[in-house]
Amino acid sequence: MEMTNAVDILGALAHDSRLAVFRYLVQHGPQGIPVGEIARDLGLPGATLSFHLNSLKQAGLVTVHRQGRSLLYSPQFTTVGDVISFLLADCCAGQVCVPDSMCCTSDDKQEE
Repeated sequence: MEMTNAVDILGALAHDSRLAVFRYLVQHGPQGIPVGEIARDLGLPGATLSFHLNSLKQAGLVTVHRQGRSLLYSPQFTTVGDVISFLLADCCAGQVCVPDSMCCTSDDKQEE
């Protein structure tokens, strides 16, 4: 992943409403959820939600597909995994590892 891609993805999430929408989609999984339910459950007006969903879609964080008359939005877990891998690529001298709070070799864990 290129730096500019990571910036675009993180930038799309750097808004409270977009982050709330994305987290909501993650809760509902890859099958997707109709846009009307998203608007209702999050209390966002249609035009506002449309704007935020478009930003998330442009960044590759969500996909949309039609089911009958409904548009279903789904999170793109691959994109999220890619950006997490990008962020952790240089962790522990290039070896992806768990955060210190979970690491069995941290000072706190050794004292227990």
